[in-house]
Amino acid sequence: ASHDCDPRFSDPEIRSHVAKLYLPIIGIVLDSLTQLNDGTTEQKNNNKGQDDQPATISQSVAMAIAGTSVYRPASSYSLDTMGQQSRSSSQLTQECTRNLLMCFLWVIKNLERAFLRQWWSEMPFMRLSHVLEVLMVAVSCFEYRGKRRLKTLSSQSFKKSQDVKARLEEAILGGIGARSEMLMRRKVSGLGVPAGVTSPTAGGMAADTRLRWRKDLTHWKELSEQADRPRDTESQAFMQGNLAAEANMIILDTLELIVQTVLVSDSLQSLLGNVLRVLLHSLACNQSTYVLQNLFATQRAIVFKFPELLFEEETEQCADLCLRLLRHCSSCISNTRSHSSASLYLLMRQNFEIGNNFARVKMQVTMSLSSLVGSSQSFNEEYLRRSLKTILMYAQEDAELQGTTFPEQVRDLVFNLHMILSDTVKMKEFQEDPEMLLDLMYRIAKGYQNSPDLRLTWLQNMAGKHTERGNHAEAAQCLVHSAALVAEYLNMLEDKPYLPIGCVSFQNISSNVLEESAVSDDVVSPDEEGICTGKYFTELGLVGLLEQAAYAFSMAQMYEAQNETYKILIPIHEAERSHKKLATIHGKLQEAFQQIIKQDQAGKRMFGTFFRVGFYGSKFGDLDGEEFVYKEPAITKLPEIAHRLESFYADRFGQDLVEVIKDSSPVDSSRLHPNKAYIQLTYVEPYFDLYEMKDRISYFDKNYNLRRFMFATPFTKDGRAHGELTEQYKRKTILTIANAFPYVKTRVSVVYREEIVLTPVEVAIEDIQKKTKELFLATSQDPADPKMLQMVLQGCIGTTVNQGPLEVATAFLTDLPDDLSLAKHYNKLRLCFKDFSKKCSDALKKNRSLIGPDQKEYQHELERNYRRFVERLTPLVNDKRIINIMRNTRRDAATGYRKTTV
Repeated sequence: ASHDCDPRFSDPEIRSHVAKLYLPIIGIVLDSLTQLNDGTTEQKNNNKGQDDQPATISQSVAMAIAGTSVYRPASSYSLDTMGQQSRSSSQLTQECTRNLLMCFLWVIKNLERAFLRQWWSEMPFMRLSHVLEVLMVAVSCFEYRGKRRLKTLSSQSFKKSQDVKARLEEAILGGIGARSEMLMRRKVSGLGVPAGVTSPTAGGMAADTRLRWRKDLTHWKELSEQADRPRDTESQAFMQGNLAAEANMIILDTLELIVQTVLVSDSLQSLLGNVLRVLLHSLACNQSTYVLQNLFATQRAIVFKFPELLFEEETEQCADLCLRLLRHCSSCISNTRSHSSASLYLLMRQNFEIGNNFARVKMQVTMSLSSLVGSSQSFNEEYLRRSLKTILMYAQEDAELQGTTFPEQVRDLVFNLHMILSDTVKMKEFQEDPEMLLDLMYRIAKGYQNSPDLRLTWLQNMAGKHTERGNHAEAAQCLVHSAALVAEYLNMLEDKPYLPIGCVSFQNISSNVLEESAVSDDVVSPDEEGICTGKYFTELGLVGLLEQAAYAFSMAQMYEAQNETYKILIPIHEAERSHKKLATIHGKLQEAFQQIIKQDQAGKRMFGTFFRVGFYGSKFGDLDGEEFVYKEPAITKLPEIAHRLESFYADRFGQDLVEVIKDSSPVDSSRLHPNKAYIQLTYVEPYFDLYEMKDRISYFDKNYNLRRFMFATPFTKDGRAHGELTEQYKRKTILTIANAFPYVKTRVSVVYREEIVLTPVEVAIEDIQKKTKELFLATSQDPADPKMLQMVLQGCIGTTVNQGPLEVATAFLTDLPDDLSLAKHYNKLRLCFKDFSKKCSDALKKNRSLIGPDQKEYQHELERNYRRFVERLTPLVNDKRIINIMRNTRRDAATGYRKTTV
């Protein structure tokens, strides 16, 4: 400071000559690198109460100050040697380190640039790397701590000065004089203390009688305490801020000078990674806006000149840089946001120009966002969104890359980051809404589609949430997706015949696993550093995920899916000759198949109940107008889920602002109250086409991999829900969902809906077919269930419901339809009644063989009812008019076909 203020040294050339006089300072600092204190060591010492220990300079440093040569043999400057040296107990204090580094930086600042370049170009590699290490320490030492930190440090130094003054006063007052030492020696030697003499350590009023004056009665006390009080924090903060900015600007200039030196020396090229490391450390520390602006400019220059440094050599630094830039993108200072956005955009651009893609930066930015949102306390969502919008604007206005896919890739990345950002922040809000919480977790996992480690983490988090709620089927699906993801990347590493070839091998378990396919252009190879580094991306990890999935399927009673999971696991154990594990697996499979037989016979397998849930109203936000199919536990009734959803949203919006729509008719949003939230719930059943039914034989087949659901709404032409049989229409609504159940979440959005309107006669046909099917199932059940059979018979031909089927037959088969095109429906209804009558006869015969003597009268009553039913039904189903119409229709159709052929 004295040299800077001296007018004689105002000329830079003269100041350079003065700096050369202090050239040994550089060697001294480099030699004492292991003793420099960047603040972390002193903080540890303070925590241990060791801040009063004196710091000394080592003998080697003292010899250097005394005039020993600055230069040492190159062989002695090895990072490995320095790393092996233990930090000596004579570590410098932080204040001493700062003073030494200030001298170091002043010398470097004032030396001629050409002199430094020449000197450093001739300097050994390890010696120049030590210069960078010193700069790294300097960045930490001259980081601006802020006013709060300064106040804390000032109060600590004030307390320390008070302790020193107390010790000095004790020495002056004789507390540690020769007399006290003699008394202490006599006491230790057992001679005791003479009578009437009070030990100075005893305290009390007796010790005060020795004092000739009292410091608390003197008028200098106030002045001395004022002198030791902390200095004004504002001025101190101003000084510290300027010092931090000046020091970091000198460090930045030095880094640029080292880069220039490296460019002309092939032997020093590998130092660029160390330069980048110091630069990233500077970006991680608190810096002024002016320093940050220059840091970003230097960083952009390095990325532009040496793109291969980040994307090929120092790949771990790429992740660090993305995190630093993204953190500054959320800064509250617009200038900092602008520069960090520009730096991040240039990083994407450079990565794209290398290989027409920037998959690495996409992955690193996505992972950095996860880290930033999860750990940073100063993170600001709104400012980060503004920065992302700025990056998108850069891509749209970049004329050189308009003809490429780059703008679209940037747009996709920004959209993905927006979604991850929104969903991560929303998770805190929806902790009590399990469906919404899992939706958000799913969307976050989907956002990490090209970051396999993060996606796997979120899939496992979802599995944990499902397990907590007892949703074992969904937990199993999460684990299957995790295993498919691992298999996909393991197959990219090495093709082994006994391992699954990717997620395609898991299709028999779930049709949804193709989501884990690594076929995008943005997929980063698992060979890259930092990719697929988790413990699960190994054969052992894959085996563990498959075993967990098999156990979860067992808990969900989905034993067929457990079998398919073991089909993937068995070849791996066979290749490893793990016979013990194979024996265990086959034992579990035996138990699984026995459970299937047992539960199918007992009819106790129930996998879930499904409901269509629609949300209407602006209060729902993104859910307004959306439809979902919810999967609820088995035997869940409609009032149960209605009460659960109504209670939850009533607590959130208010009791009077939530209303449940009772019917399943289409909702006209324009007729709803704008300030209310409406929920419409409808029970739905799995729906299959006829061609699907031949493959869906068992109960498991009919309740697994479900993608379509159906619910029916009765209506009449005049608007009433129910009317006479000849007026009763039915609207069948078929919903197609985005993913098949069971899935990694318990609600899936509806992506397509189809409506089929049944005429009254078609409604009648469907009802009779349903009753016929119930009779067939009750009759063919093995072992037979007499109670179930009698209950179904009573519903078909019992006296109380005798008019049901007969009323249908009378309503539709008594008169011919006016529209002869409907004759085929009437004929089909006639045939359905014939089949129904035959199944009733078979059921009665079966029941006769099952009843005991006490039920013979009941059997006779059922048979009498059946005979009455057949007597009244026979003339209707054997009506010659319908038979002739159908015969003529077939003859006409055949004649027309022959004419067309000729």
